[in-house]
Amino acid sequence: MDDKKFLRKEILNKRAGQLPEEIEEKSAKILQLLKSFRDYQQSRTVMVYLDFRGEVRTREIIKDLWAHGKRVVIPVTILSEKKLLPVYLWDFGDLMEGTYGILEPKEEKRQVVALEEIDLILVPGVAFDLKGNRLGYGAGFYDRFLSKLRPGVKKVALAFELQIVPKIVSGPHDIPMDYIITEERLINCRLY
Repeated sequence: MDDKKFLRKEILNKRAGQLPEEIEEKSAKILQLLKSFRDYQQSRTVMVYLDFRGEVRTREIIKDLWAHGKRVVIPVTILSEKKLLPVYLWDFGDLMEGTYGILEPKEEKRQVVALEEIDLILVPGVAFDLKGNRLGYGAGFYDRFLSKLRPGVKKVALAFELQIVPKIVSGPHDIPMDYIITEERLINCRLY
């Protein structure tokens, strides 16, 4: 088993070991830090993942974005093309279970978003280092998507402290994060 596979398994096991109330409590702390983040406050259109399998919860983040009049964009996984399709999310009632069991808007509710409209993207992942290197789930969907965003779009990882590791070896196609927000801190990856 190579290092990335081993690390992925180790961190996913740790993340899965958290109690639901721990995840909720930590996610609430992450939301508070996110709300104080200037780029979040100033953005008009934010792309955010819908949490899955023990990831940092995003439902309250989405509610906060809507409450402040911001447009919410979520990814739809297009397996046949190995890509993420950015679409607006207007209402939780528009969601159904999609690829990998991840929620996504029903077909008739999908309104595709031009990449130029996205100001900030909240990114999931398995593990991160302080330089912003990301270990994803292994399929490369996010790296391919992030490489197409316009310069200046802030890439912010949401993670629990247990997902921060000393070093992730990055490859030529890996896109680093600008910031990481955990339940304890906001990490500016450009400082490392």
